[in-house]
Amino acid sequence: MSLRHHLLRSFFASLLCCTTLPAMAADYPTRPIRVIVPFAAGSTVDIIARAISDKMGENLGQPFVIENRGGASGTIGQQAVASAAPDGYTLLLHSSSHTVSPSTFAKLPFDTLADFAGITPIASLPNVLVVSPEKGYKTVADLLAAARANPGTLNFASAGQGSATHLNAEKFKDAANIEAVNIPFKGSSEAVTEVLAGRVDYYFSPIAPVIGQIKEKRLLPLAVGSADRSAALPDVPTVIEAGVPGAQFNFWIGMLAPAKTPRPIIDQLHAAAVQALESDAVKARFLELGAQAWTLTPEQFDQYIEKEIATNADIVKAAGISAQ
Repeated sequence: MSLRHHLLRSFFASLLCCTTLPAMAADYPTRPIRVIVPFAAGSTVDIIARAISDKMGENLGQPFVIENRGGASGTIGQQAVASAAPDGYTLLLHSSSHTVSPSTFAKLPFDTLADFAGITPIASLPNVLVVSPEKGYKTVADLLAAARANPGTLNFASAGQGSATHLNAEKFKDAANIEAVNIPFKGSSEAVTEVLAGRVDYYFSPIAPVIGQIKEKRLLPLAVGSADRSAALPDVPTVIEAGVPGAQFNFWIGMLAPAKTPRPIIDQLHAAAVQALESDAVKARFLELGAQAWTLTPEQFDQYIEKEIATNADIVKAAGISAQ
């Protein structure tokens, strides 16, 4: 083969390579897209997934089908996505717990960084510290006074050992310098039930599962766990305003794909999500849920996840949480 012939073949091969992925993206999607939610139906992540999935499906011309795969603090659903074909037809809609599990599990069947590609965060949702009115706590100061008067006697609910709700409560406990015992449940619905019954003293709950009970005055909100107040609960102070600086925790929900998903498909999904978040219907639903739309580029989201894994590892270590 002549040198000229070889160079021409190399040129056209490289041209074909460069045009293959855009062509794949142009054809995508051609069938329904499965979105795995690693928590039960009715959970905050599930509610957010359903709030945005219809609009994303409209934007891409194919339905988004929600599949709930709860258990093991979200890791069962994570594993299902990590091992799925990287073709854009299996996605993960997860929470901050995605960056907690590397520190709370001694061994995972996947690599949280290497096996996933970020698409974008979807929403930031402050947790709200709620108590039963029957407990008699009117403010965070009242709760802290009770905790300090009888060290170790108070308990708090979490939606699972090592979950984002658990870490939020641990960060609060550490910042307030109090002792309290974690009571882990399988999800927010069970945790809320026990707080309503008065069997658990307090819970840093996502707003969505408790907004109804707050409006009905069956639960009393003492503070939100974010740095800023929530539009859904504008009269509720932040933990900083309530006198516990350093207790703020960013609870987020985001979309990811298997790591080797082609970048043009990742970019299409990112664009569809951003477009969905700009729709009036999604904005209205998020306002009801106390969710703040939040997006990053895929590259920025990957970087954010990497940093948060390290930050959460420090919280887990300080709280003395044992790896499962």
